[in-house]
Order: sequence, then C-alpha cells, then structure tokens
Amino acid sequence: MTDRNDGAEKVRKLIKKTHIAMLSHVDAQGRIISKPMATQDVDFDGTVYFIAERSSDQVRDLEQRPAVNVAYAADDAWVSLTGTARVVNDEAKLKELWDSFTGAWLEGGPENPNNVLIEITGDSAEYWDTPGGGKITQVANLLKTKVTGRTIKGDTGVVEL
Repeated sequence: MTDRNDGAEKVRKLIKKTHIAMLSHVDAQGRIISKPMATQDVDFDGTVYFIAERSSDQVRDLEQRPAVNVAYAADDAWVSLTGTARVVNDEAKLKELWDSFTGAWLEGGPENPNNVLIEITGDSAEYWDTPGGGKITQVANLLKTKVTGRTIKGDTGVVEL
C-alpha cells in the first residue's frame, strides 16, 4: 500500500497527463460497457469529472448502477480508478470545465440542459509508472532486459482514497 498523500498526488499527475479515459460501467442488461471520455478536472481527494448528455444510455445506466472503473493509459503510465458515479446538475461547474474539445462533441454549451457532469468519487486507484518514461527510454529498458535478463522495475502502488 502506498502512502495516501504521496500516492494520491502521483495518481492525480498521471491522470492529468493522460486526459482521455475509458469509463466502464454496467448497463441495463448487466454487460460491462466502456466508453472513451475526456477528463475535465481532477480533484485528488479522488474525484474526477466528465461531461455527458443527460439523455444518453450511459447517464441512465450510471443513475441505476453507479459503480465504475476509470482506466487511463499513456505510453509510459497507467491508472485504474474504481469508484462511484453521480450525475450532477451544476451549470456553473459546467461553465468552468467546458472547453473547445468538449464543444466539438456536445451541442449547446454548458447552458444546454441536456449537458450534465458525471462526478466520479474514487474509492481506490492502482497505478503503474515506467522508469524514465517516453518511448526511447522504454526501448532502452526493453533492450536492457533482453541483455541482462532482469525485469524492469517501475513505480507501482495502490492508493485508498
């Protein structure tokens, strides 16, 4: 188990670096569904925010079955966040978080009553961060592993939030 404060800060940095996540939830038929979502904000106490359409199947599913997993994958780091989703009607927060990327996917801006926040309150997060980061370092570490026979030791941890 990783120190909560250090681990939470590490998770926050990795999420901010990655931005796009796969939000997984259970649908009305009991199937696990994953959809790409743009992270709008990260409060690490373990809360992340996404923007979605109120009329979507995803929002209806989350209102009925709020348990979720949010997975982030970058070239050199990964985060798996488990938690609980909540649909939030907060136009001021929508205005704060709305950007041109969001506007490319959703209509009407933050004033559109069909646009809502999905707030994920994290219970725990597991992360993996490779040493040095970046593709060149990864290739060098892979070659080093092949030559020496020793596996790569990355930074990993589990954080209770």
